[in-house]
Amino acid sequence: MRTIPNARIWRPDGWQDGVRLEVDPHGRIARGGHGGTTDQRVVPGIANLHSHAFQRAMAGMAERQTDANDSFWTWRETMYRFAGRFTPETLHAVAAQLYVEMLEAGYTSVCEFHYLHHALDGRPYDDPAAMSRALIEAAQETGIRLTLLPVLYMSGGFDGRALGERQRRFAHDVDSYLRLLDVLRADAPGTLRIGCALHSLRAVPADAMRVVLDALSADSRVHIHIAEQTGEVDDCIAMRGARPVQWLLDNADVDARWTLVHATHLVDDEVRGIAGSGATVALCSTTEANLGDGLFPLRAYLDAGGAWGIGSDSQISVSPVEELRWLEYGQRLTTRRRNIAVTEASPSVGETLLRGVARSAAASTGHAIGTLAEGESADALVLDINAAQFAGARDKDALDRWIFSGNRNLVREAWVDGRCVVDGGRHVRSDVIATRFAAAMERLLAE
Repeated sequence: MRTIPNARIWRPDGWQDGVRLEVDPHGRIARGGHGGTTDQRVVPGIANLHSHAFQRAMAGMAERQTDANDSFWTWRETMYRFAGRFTPETLHAVAAQLYVEMLEAGYTSVCEFHYLHHALDGRPYDDPAAMSRALIEAAQETGIRLTLLPVLYMSGGFDGRALGERQRRFAHDVDSYLRLLDVLRADAPGTLRIGCALHSLRAVPADAMRVVLDALSADSRVHIHIAEQTGEVDDCIAMRGARPVQWLLDNADVDARWTLVHATHLVDDEVRGIAGSGATVALCSTTEANLGDGLFPLRAYLDAGGAWGIGSDSQISVSPVEELRWLEYGQRLTTRRRNIAVTEASPSVGETLLRGVARSAAASTGHAIGTLAEGESADALVLDINAAQFAGARDKDALDRWIFSGNRNLVREAWVDGRCVVDGGRHVRSDVIATRFAAAMERLLAE
């Protein structure tokens, strides 16, 4: 039986001293023994609830003005150009590099919202799952826990217009989409879950959405982009007579299996509706800021008891610390107050934020993870207590220091399924994967 060494371990109910996590052959925490007092600090691995892996290749390459009114919609032009260049080989190389960076930063699982399905001309590969398999292989190579969410993408707008030429790699009809899910589920290993992603209400007609949802197994996770842009809200009202989140709540059995990505533009009834449904909201603070999306009403959502987590989305940042920090900072900027993400029971912003991502991890990913409880998978982070940021750290301020004391990565080790995949701050295969990534970037950027 493997063990994660003695440590002060943080779970959502607080710190415990001298815990030794014993791991069974299936990577689950069998029990937590006591191994004596130690200063080493361990926290649960963080779940990344929303990722587009291929966009790692274009991070930092859409920051030149192309229009006086640059927005998400002009950024999307750059994204389409990159999306049109990928093969399964380059996707594997880029995703593996991304997953190394995630693990080194503290993400031990990732929900991959995957819509880059077909060959460059839009026709399916001989193996229609080739691009999905590239992501699965990258996850297996790096050791990250994966929830693969193949995306259904059918139309170019609420009016049902056909997809444009640059979107043809994304397209499925309902039957071919459900076949893809069946193929992928048939041979999924233990660290993989196959869920369902509906790209957005504008990209999935209402009738198609109902057919797909009826066909899913009862435990399938369902993720959807929603209410990210005000233009999307306006179009939904014009075409469907309701705001996006309200329409979804009225027309689907939204529950704890669902993750609503962004949900940026909400009214009070929608805030309460999501919270009451049990669904998780995936907040992607750095991407939402980079794209100029807007700010989620976090304080109202916390007051309503809503579940939430974080995602790296466009990979403009691959750091859970930065996502959490800017989730709080965005609220401070708009309210002109400090220490917003707190509760009566948790006056520490850092603890409140870590408690939020820990408690949503299992529901959103479909994996038994998040809190380092007995029976869960042994996905854990060992923090670098020798770093200056932790000098004199106490239980009540250790998590605040981790999140709010600078930009040095303080993750010393990352464990997934009870196996150490990051040691001394570096992934065990970082060099070979970085070399392959550099060659892939040369191909992607070649004129």
